[in-house]
Amino acid sequence: MLLLALAVCFGAQALAASIAHANMDWYQTLQKPGFTPPAIAFPIVWTTLYALMAVSAWMFWRRADTASFRKRGLTWFGIQLALNVAWTFAFFGLHRPLYGVAVILMLLLAIGITIIFFEQASRPASLLLVPYFLWVAFAAALNVGIFALNPGA
Repeated sequence: MLLLALAVCFGAQALAASIAHANMDWYQTLQKPGFTPPAIAFPIVWTTLYALMAVSAWMFWRRADTASFRKRGLTWFGIQLALNVAWTFAFFGLHRPLYGVAVILMLLLAIGITIIFFEQASRPASLLLVPYFLWVAFAAALNVGIFALNPGA
């Protein structure tokens, strides 16, 4: 199950990265907030976060006490993972920072709900998602900043 969780999470990362990389020329033309990290930070942070997400999902899967609770928790995990990729498509693929803002706010909500589910089965599983939530909150601020600096984008 851990290998499956790793494959799913890193598969999502690969899909999102392919969308982002294909649109780097457009991204480079955008004005960015002064708190934008250097480009090298993104793959390092995201690789770490996807690994933490996979371990978290596996821990939840192992500790959930009923099949229906496991299904609900993993459904929310899947929703947040799909929204993660959807954000990349909205922001990078469609070149629409405003769409990105809308998706990333839904993503934050879905991560929060996932954390609540995971907490009920395994505190460590929920805590592994906290850095992800914090990074996405930071990414939301970046996204809002990019939209504000590039209103026509």
